Amino acid sequence: MGTGGRVIRGIAEKGESGVADQERFEVRVSPIHGRGVFAQRRLRAGAHIATFEGRPTRRDGIHVLWVLDDHEREIGIEGRNGLRFLNHSQHPNAEFSGLELYATRNIQPGHELTIHYGEAWEDVD
Repeated sequence: MGTGGRVIRGIAEKGESGVADQERFEVRVSPIHGRGVFAQRRLRAGAHIATFEGRPTRRDGIHVLWVLDDHEREIGIEGRNGLRFLNHSQHPNAEFSGLELYATRNIQPGHELTIHYGEAWEDVD
């Protein structure tokens, strides 16, 4: 889990804009909690940010993303890239579609990327 204080930079694949390997995020200390994921450049609403990467797991954990597979079965992916540090917000600016993270509104460089963790987090800001 630890990165020893290093900044983890995320590289996204070639997007719709045709720009390949643009740095889209970095991991650093977050005012929300621990580490967070921050935009490195302006991200427009609907833009693909990155892919959550990791190994399948059946155990819940602090860095596990639960998604539905092609057969509508819930599977866990234990995060191995910087997206595992996404923090929760009641007013998120990004969301997952499967393992793909997208901006839900325009995000300026330096702003923290956040997602909504789900129903169990409804009362947590």
